[in-house]
Amino acid sequence: MGLAALLLAIIFWLTLELKERDGLRPWLEFGLLWGIAALTNPSMLAFLPASGLWAWYRRAKSGKRSVGGIAVASIIFFACIAPWLIRNYRTFGQVVFLRSNFGAELRIGNGPGANGTWREYLHPTQNVYEMRRYRQLGEIAYVAERRREAIAFIREDYLRFAGLCTKRFIYYWAGRPRPAQISAVPPIENLVFLASSVLALWGLARALRKRRPGAWLFFWLILCYPLVYYVTFPHARYRHPIEPELTILIVYVISEAERKENRLKEIPA
Repeated sequence: MGLAALLLAIIFWLTLELKERDGLRPWLEFGLLWGIAALTNPSMLAFLPASGLWAWYRRAKSGKRSVGGIAVASIIFFACIAPWLIRNYRTFGQVVFLRSNFGAELRIGNGPGANGTWREYLHPTQNVYEMRRYRQLGEIAYVAERRREAIAFIREDYLRFAGLCTKRFIYYWAGRPRPAQISAVPPIENLVFLASSVLALWGLARALRKRRPGAWLFFWLILCYPLVYYVTFPHARYRHPIEPELTILIVYVISEAERKENRLKEIPA
């Protein structure tokens, strides 16, 4: 997750810089970084369309062309992931985009007894019965079967699914409930986790209201990146890749509060 956070932070910075930089080199870097990011943590790809469109839009407003750069970035991106796609095709005998486990993850979060958290006892590595099914069916067939089970569960009651998604949203930003030997530890950890989320979202809202440069890019990152975890299951470590950006927003809102306090002190009594 540390590498994912570093890659996403660099990509975020480069997206901001693309408006000012000319030539094909920054687009080449953009495609290369996204290719490495896709191989490192495919969930980060949720932010790829937003980052690309945001960079294109900002450049278009400045009268700069981006078609050639986007083409170069796309070629480099697919060149990076092509070896893994070829490996998947040779291994599974069909096209598999980067990872093949989404159906299984979807089923862990959506099924009888689902409560919005990761139910590790359903994972083949933790469940003898599921491991037996996995070995009998093979990875692709097993994941497809689990996906069908999850979709059937979702279709049975969309309102229930919406409720689970709401829980997962809360757990993603406030911390998931978890047992501990010292009962006070989880509430304290979750309180700190929630406080950091509130400060970051407050900073985002303030940056948007004041129309700070790049504020909307922060918005799209926070909107897009966690979406997959709202439909599967959240975990504290799944927030790590966007922690640098959240930290920037936290620092921003604190610095804004300090400036406001200093201005108030300067007003004569």
